[in-house]
Amino acid sequence: MEADGWRCSRQRQVLFLFMFWGVSLAGTEFGWYSVMEETERGSFVVNLAKDLGLGDGELVARRARVLFDDNKQHLLLDSQTGDLLTNEKLDREKLCGPTEPCMLYFQILMDNPFQMYRAELRVRDMNDHSPVFQDKEMVLKILENTAEGTAFQLERAQDSDGGLNGIQNYTINPNSFFHIKITGNDEGMIYPELVLDKVLDREEQQELSLTLTALDGGSPPRSGIATIRIMILDINDNAPQFSQATYVTQALENSPVGSLIAKVSARDEDFGVNADISYSFFDASADIRATFQINPFSGEIILRVLLDYELVKSYKINIQATDGGGLSARCKVLVEVLDTNDNPPELIMSSLSNSVAENSPETTVAVFRIKDRDSGENGKMVCYIQDNLPFLLRPSMENFYILMTEGALDRESQAEYNITITVTDLGTPRLKTQHNITVLVSDVNDNAPAFTQTSYTLWVRENNSPALHIGSVSATDTDAGANAQLTYSLLPPQDPHLPLASLVSINADNGHLFALRSLDYEALQAFEFGVGATDRGSPALSSQARVRVLVLDANDNSPFVLYPLQNGSAPCTELVPRAAEAGYLVTKVVAVDGDSGQNAWLSYQLLKATEPGLFGVWPHNGEVRTARLLSERDAPKHRLLVQVRDNGEPPRSASVTLHVLLVDGFSQPYLPLPEAAAEQARADPLTVYLVVALASVSSLFLLSVLLFVAVRLCRRSRAASLGGCSVPERPFPGHLVDVSGTGTLSQSYQYEVCLMGDPGTSDFKFLKPILPNIQAEGPGSNSEENPAFRNSFGLNLQ
Repeated sequence: MEADGWRCSRQRQVLFLFMFWGVSLAGTEFGWYSVMEETERGSFVVNLAKDLGLGDGELVARRARVLFDDNKQHLLLDSQTGDLLTNEKLDREKLCGPTEPCMLYFQILMDNPFQMYRAELRVRDMNDHSPVFQDKEMVLKILENTAEGTAFQLERAQDSDGGLNGIQNYTINPNSFFHIKITGNDEGMIYPELVLDKVLDREEQQELSLTLTALDGGSPPRSGIATIRIMILDINDNAPQFSQATYVTQALENSPVGSLIAKVSARDEDFGVNADISYSFFDASADIRATFQINPFSGEIILRVLLDYELVKSYKINIQATDGGGLSARCKVLVEVLDTNDNPPELIMSSLSNSVAENSPETTVAVFRIKDRDSGENGKMVCYIQDNLPFLLRPSMENFYILMTEGALDRESQAEYNITITVTDLGTPRLKTQHNITVLVSDVNDNAPAFTQTSYTLWVRENNSPALHIGSVSATDTDAGANAQLTYSLLPPQDPHLPLASLVSINADNGHLFALRSLDYEALQAFEFGVGATDRGSPALSSQARVRVLVLDANDNSPFVLYPLQNGSAPCTELVPRAAEAGYLVTKVVAVDGDSGQNAWLSYQLLKATEPGLFGVWPHNGEVRTARLLSERDAPKHRLLVQVRDNGEPPRSASVTLHVLLVDGFSQPYLPLPEAAAEQARADPLTVYLVVALASVSSLFLLSVLLFVAVRLCRRSRAASLGGCSVPERPFPGHLVDVSGTGTLSQSYQYEVCLMGDPGTSDFKFLKPILPNIQAEGPGSNSEENPAFRNSFGLNLQ
């Protein structure tokens, strides 16, 4: 009950709202026009632009259109000229029947802003139909003793024209017995009556034949004729009598065919044949004869076809009862057709727009009219749409409604709306009509593209092939159509020195990125640039993202040995004292790799040695050390082949040859290896020139030193001859000769040199080595006791 009350309250609110809008949006009563029926198609009726006071082209701009109540296009509006023309030949009789005047109602609709005018078109009648009698022959039975002046009512003729073009007069051919009298009824119709002027005599003449002519008021007039056959009868002094002069009955419009509508009854006081009564229709139209039939013996009126309240609401049937003597009586049967709710409401669409631009304010989508051919409560209607839609219905005049948006729509939220307009009548049972409308929200470019990521990181291995697809960027646009079609592009690099145009390119359609040339990790490890996505809307919208490309290292560089140098010159020979213990550092192979990561992880391996097991190479740092104590049986010359290998896939390697010479201390003269001598012999001329130049410079330097020493000795001799020469208690602070460990020794050794004051010799004396961290190793390490050590440096001067 609460739900029903709420629904009724809601309907009252809706009806009140409709009444409010009906008052505020009602159209203007404009005017009426007329046109003659049967006018040719395209005939001029009126110029609407002038009548409405509109300027040139305003009818086109405002989408003016004409809509008739019967939903037929009787007139055609030329929007360019503003002329209202006939769209077809108009037949007044088909359009209005006998109704006069014949009025057709139509509306003039215009948009921007929406306006509606109510107008009328009168179809003027022309005399295009002749009078027609339903019965071409009428039979009258008249008693011979009928008094003069007796009038006999005849059936009238039918004329589809109306007004003056309808039937105006009846005539009869000249005769001595009868004349025609015109009578009218309360409905404005005229009937012919046959008036007896002279007493009939059956014995003289048993039958008469007269011609009845019906004339209309057209110019020129049209006519129709019927024959009156008069049969003169013997006397029958009692005519039939109906029990009622008028019968009133009702029939539902959905009554089945064959239903009994009414029954009439008449009595006759005569006897025999003169009392036999037959019933028939009198002056009945073709519509009545097609709808009803009467039993001539019982007087029952039967339904022949279904009734339709919307077409005919009532019938008046004239019934005649005739006895066997020819006397007759008449009565009327009034049939009232009762309406049933058998017609659902109708929805007639006047204008419809299936597309609405998003972000638009209130926009008219459709203009339509509703009607119900039923009457009373059955004809009352309620119109509504779904509640959860951003649309509303506004009533206008005479059951016109406007469907419009409540406000701006967002296509990205919902691109399509299915609207169901429901029209329900208030009859029992309720009938309804639904009309579905699909409204598409057209797109406006109000959304910029959005990348799936604000930044992208791509990896590409160096030495790639040109035009290699290295990755993709992707953006989406929630708009539609051209507004969602994206074009990708590279943005100008922030670093002006980055040759971006020669490094990468982007496919403008799908955002695929390609490397234009082979990348080198050693030259360029990473670079960054911006990409943009622009839609094709107007105006175009865009967004940006950053892309960082990291070049992955490939193992494309072999290890390079920095020490010992492998430049084709005389090989470097490492000196190892025979007194060296196991683990003695002979030298260190130094190598680098241009790659990175595990491709630059180097390992060292001794591939080949003169005496396997004597020397070893540490795999991780390249240090070459003795693997055991040296002995006198070990060869003095050794050749080691060391391989430097990286950890790449596949691995790359380089090899270096080391020459090791075992010496008894460091005074043993350096003996070049035969192989080195052979290689030195094969040295190019440039090397020879360099050696000669170096020898010359060394000779000059040595000569300068000798001269300097000789001068000093001379001064010392002169001083000794003067005061005697005694060995000072403390020697001269000698020059420090530095022998760095970068060549063959692992530590730096410094020797203090002093020139003795003995006049009998000029030898340089190496007193002792100054060892910063370690003591002299093995026998013969004292330079003063080991002449070989002095000679190894070439410092023994005689």
